Amino acid sequence: MGDRWSVEVDRGVCIGSGMCLNHAPDGFRLDAARQSHPLDPETDANERVLAAAEGCPVEAITIALAHSGEVVFPPEE
Repeated sequence: MGDRWSVEVDRGVCIGSGMCLNHAPDGFRLDAARQSHPLDPETDANERVLAAAEGCPVEAITIALAHSGEVVFPPEE
C-alpha cells in the first residue's frame, strides 16, 4: 500500500493562476473566485499532485503525509 497525502491550498496565498490545473486537472479545481481547492483533501501520493505543488508560482499548495503530518512539500529551508 502506498503513501496517502493530505493536500491543502492556502486561500490567502493562492492567486488563481490555474497552474495546478495544468499539472493535475484531476486533483484541483478553481472556484468562482478563482481560488484553488483540492478535489480530494486526502489522496494517494502521485507525481501530478507533486508537480502541481512544485509549479505553483506562490507555493500555496502544501502536501503532507496523511498518517503522520510530515511535510512532503514545500521542503523545509
